[in-house]
Amino acid sequence: MNANVEFLNYVYQNSQMGIDTLEQLLEITEDEKLQTYLEKQLEGYRKFHNEARDILNRSGYDEKGLGTFEKIRTYFMVNLQTMADDSTSHIAKMLIQGSSMGITEAVKKLHQYENDVEKDIKKLMERLQEFEEENVEKLKEFL
Repeated sequence: MNANVEFLNYVYQNSQMGIDTLEQLLEITEDEKLQTYLEKQLEGYRKFHNEARDILNRSGYDEKGLGTFEKIRTYFMVNLQTMADDSTSHIAKMLIQGSSMGITEAVKKLHQYENDVEKDIKKLMERLQEFEEENVEKLKEFL
């Protein structure tokens, strides 16, 4: 698989994870301010998701979503973690941890394939990294 496709699939999967998690957490949290922010964040992930899918499809590739096991594991982990503590602070902490993992992986891929990826696709990954960093900063307000 070439680096462009790998980058695009990473953006696609990362945003899918964000969409799935946020939709689940929106049903759990009762904090209206957090809900409003999560809906805004969800919109951002959907834009990345659609953009990565569209570029892949235009290039003749099918997007590779998260596997069933990964979806189920994430669903249960969110439920398990919020069962004991569904406070606004705890949900913010969970999301900060998830975004931090996304940032780390994005930076790693950017360094690994620095010269092997088309400029536009690299920009998409950099935008995703910035989006995740902004999410972390905003979520700190909810701790």
